[in-house]
Order: sequence, then structure tokens, then C-alpha cells
Amino acid sequence: MIELIVLDVDGCLTDGSIIYSSDDEIKSFNVKDGLAIVTWIKLGKKVAIITGRKSRVVEQRANELGVQYLFQGIKDKHELVKDIAQKERVSLKQVAIIGDDLNDYKMLDLAGLSFAPADATVLIHDVVDVILNKHGGKGAVREMIEYVVKKDNLEKEFISLWK
Repeated sequence: MIELIVLDVDGCLTDGSIIYSSDDEIKSFNVKDGLAIVTWIKLGKKVAIITGRKSRVVEQRANELGVQYLFQGIKDKHELVKDIAQKERVSLKQVAIIGDDLNDYKMLDLAGLSFAPADATVLIHDVVDVILNKHGGKGAVREMIEYVVKKDNLEKEFISLWK
């Protein structure tokens, strides 16, 4: 059973676009992904966001959703996944990860269940367990979470949290 999901940001939680304004970076997040993340957490599960970039917007979104772990500016993502799993006392087989590009390769290789958005690089498609139908920032994370919920037979619990 999956206990921890690990999410990349650019290309997974977002469509990978980065827009700069005079004040900050602008990113667009999918509200359906957000609701699935919140519901996953309500099930008593854990979420980690690990990204190679740093952005105040990502910190704001993670806080808004109640994400337990946020790490930005990370170059060696796979070591951090191991650390989080150890801290949470879960095996790597209980970790699901979504990534979209080469900097996610080693991290995805650790996962008990790995995912890539439909628009991820083909080189990542070749190493993940599940290629999602949705694109990054367009519901891919929601699709990932629903896949895990169904696989782990948690659909009734997942839905009942909103009844």
C-alpha cells in the first residue's frame, strides 16, 4: 500500500511554463490536482514536493494544500526521497513518485510505483510504471492519486471524506 507520494513541480504540478514578472515568478496550478492532494492527506497519507527550482509561489501552494514536506532547489532528489521514507518509516515500495524529465530519473527509479505525465520526455516514459493520460499541470497529479487510491482499494474512503 502506498503511504507517501512524491511530486515534482515543473512539468507535473505545473505545465512547465515559467512566467517572470517584475516582482516574482508566475506558475499555474490545477485545482483538481490540489483537491486530490488535500484528500490524500485527509486519508492520513503523506506528501512530499521535491523540486530543483526555488519559488515563493510553490511554497505558498504547498502551505495552502497542507503538504508535509517541501524541498526546493534540490539537485539530488533521490537521496532526499530515501531520507523522507526513512523518517516516515515507510519502505520505498510504499512510495509513489511522479516526474517528467531527466533530473527525476534516479528518483523515479526508487519508487514502488512511478508515474510520468503524458507530455513527459520519452526517455522518462521508458522507465516509469505508469504513463498518465493527462499532461503536467492539467490533472496528471489527480490522475496519479486516483490510480493509487483505486489500486490500494481506498476509493470509498477517498470519496466519503467529501460526503
